[in-house]
Amino acid sequence: MATTKTADTALVEHPIVRVVACGSVDDGKSTLIGRLLAETESVPDDILDYARNTRRSGSTIPQGEVDYSMLTDGLEAEHEQGITIDVAYRHLYLPSGRRAIIADAPGHEQYTRNMAVAASTADIAILLVDATRGIRPQTHRHLTVCALMGVRTVIVAINKMDAVDFKHVAFEDFAGGVRSAAARFDLEDVVVVPVSALTGDNVIERSTQMPWYHGPTVLESLMQWLPARAEDHDAIPFRLPVQYIVRADNFRGYAGTVVAGSVHPGDKVVVNAKGATTTVERVLVGGQDVKEATSDDAVVLTLETETDVTRGDLIVAPAEGLAEDQYPRPATAFAADLVWTGEEELRHGRSYLLLAGSLAVPAVVTAIRNRRDVVSGEEMAARTLKMNDIGLVEISTDTPVPLDPYQLSRDTGGFLLVERVSRDTVAAGLVRHALRRAHNVVPHTFTVDREARATLKNQRPRVLWLTGLPGAGKSTIADALEGTLHGMGLHTYVLDGDGVRTGLNKDLGFTPEDRAENVRRVAETAKLMADAGLIVIVSLVSPFRGDRRAAKGLFADGDFLEVWVDTPADVVVERDPKGLYAKAKAGTLPNMTGVGQGYEPPEHPDVTVNGAGEVADAVAQLLDALQVAH
Repeated sequence: MATTKTADTALVEHPIVRVVACGSVDDGKSTLIGRLLAETESVPDDILDYARNTRRSGSTIPQGEVDYSMLTDGLEAEHEQGITIDVAYRHLYLPSGRRAIIADAPGHEQYTRNMAVAASTADIAILLVDATRGIRPQTHRHLTVCALMGVRTVIVAINKMDAVDFKHVAFEDFAGGVRSAAARFDLEDVVVVPVSALTGDNVIERSTQMPWYHGPTVLESLMQWLPARAEDHDAIPFRLPVQYIVRADNFRGYAGTVVAGSVHPGDKVVVNAKGATTTVERVLVGGQDVKEATSDDAVVLTLETETDVTRGDLIVAPAEGLAEDQYPRPATAFAADLVWTGEEELRHGRSYLLLAGSLAVPAVVTAIRNRRDVVSGEEMAARTLKMNDIGLVEISTDTPVPLDPYQLSRDTGGFLLVERVSRDTVAAGLVRHALRRAHNVVPHTFTVDREARATLKNQRPRVLWLTGLPGAGKSTIADALEGTLHGMGLHTYVLDGDGVRTGLNKDLGFTPEDRAENVRRVAETAKLMADAGLIVIVSLVSPFRGDRRAAKGLFADGDFLEVWVDTPADVVVERDPKGLYAKAKAGTLPNMTGVGQGYEPPEHPDVTVNGAGEVADAVAQLLDALQVAH
């Protein structure tokens, strides 16, 4: 174990140790944690009595003895009801006087996302390996997540040693495999302990069955733990994410929790995203003025000068004298590791919300560089990420944001990606570094803007996004609508699906990820045209709701109208103007929307027109939606 500080000093500075317990299903995690809780007197007597007198079907533990696995199954009833299992937290009171908070992560692969959340704040991981089954893919996956999430100490419990007759050679085989896998992820502080959670060997007390083992027990490993790099928070300069603006009579303060460094009255600080330098006037903790606040202190700062500070800003130490990676220079593009948690796979080009602390900004995954094979550790080429995949991506934000490398600071280097409409969390992100181009591209503010162009044309720029099955009549309606608007003296442009695929998007196919990129490029083009003051009519199948939501997210409220050209399937097949349905039926067009791929109709379109009706009626509806007299 690392010994950067004495145990007494570490106990004072780290009275709470955060532990994530993980492992594959049926590796014995519940029994191990239950025994730790029971034998350190960390559970009430009534819960122990329950574990003595209650038995599951098929249990072989005699009535009256403690079934330790029962002590950690508070979520079992929810699992039986089909409710998603979350992480359960248990409090373990160590003989040393410390308190350990154990995050009991589900073992099923589909709950890897829950394990990732628990690992993001953990100091130590206890990883179970079943000696009768060996090292499994989930073992590698959990090691990968631990490494990514910055868990520097891993206690690997090779469990069920009683089932392999406590053989030394069996333990060494597993221990070697685990250490080899951990080395691939640069996990250096790894302790491997042979245990039997069922009989208690090497959990609390040393085993007489394994005299060949001379290392610590699981409990001793927890008690001996010292921070691998206890100076980390002191080495990182001051950082305060602003969570709340405190206002009162003649008082304005900025509240948050110090995540690194220290701050004193009179210190120079920078409101990072805005670049404004000022001086700390007062530092308040618990409403009282103090001379210093350090990591984990909840503070309110007041500043000597009036400075534009808002929720989500980061107040930091000035850059002078700091190494380049110690100052979180705001950027718009980052390389980041993603643990993908969304049920729908990632498609680069789709817009999400990036949440980092109290900061929330629109963001787009612009490239997927690779996907990590959790067993071999190799980085493999990938075009998408599916649930529980881990990959390296490039991500761009609409506005510059200050994010640290995650290895430097968990608090200011991690983020979540959230679906913009449903607000579902789809990924946990860990920043590797800002991309150089993020600092080299600075948009110029031109004198002639969107409003000036629209005023010159005497019209309101809008985007009408026509979506529907192939053959629904989108292009026909778009053509008729543009003709009518042109005749009224309005300035328009049509972006048609086939048209953009002969030029701008001729490099794209029809896979879901290529369709997402097709929509992204068309939406960005439509945005530029709207900025030029035009009324833009987009005629695009755009079969997936998520892609259309991402397109709409680029525009201000009211500037984007989603139009569903609702045409019965039998009508579009009968029309088949391009012969696409005939090709799909013959098996030569596997990605045909409505045949090889599904079409997701809009749930709440701004306008619905009947694609089987009169074109003039559809045009009239759209003119009304544009509020154009006709």
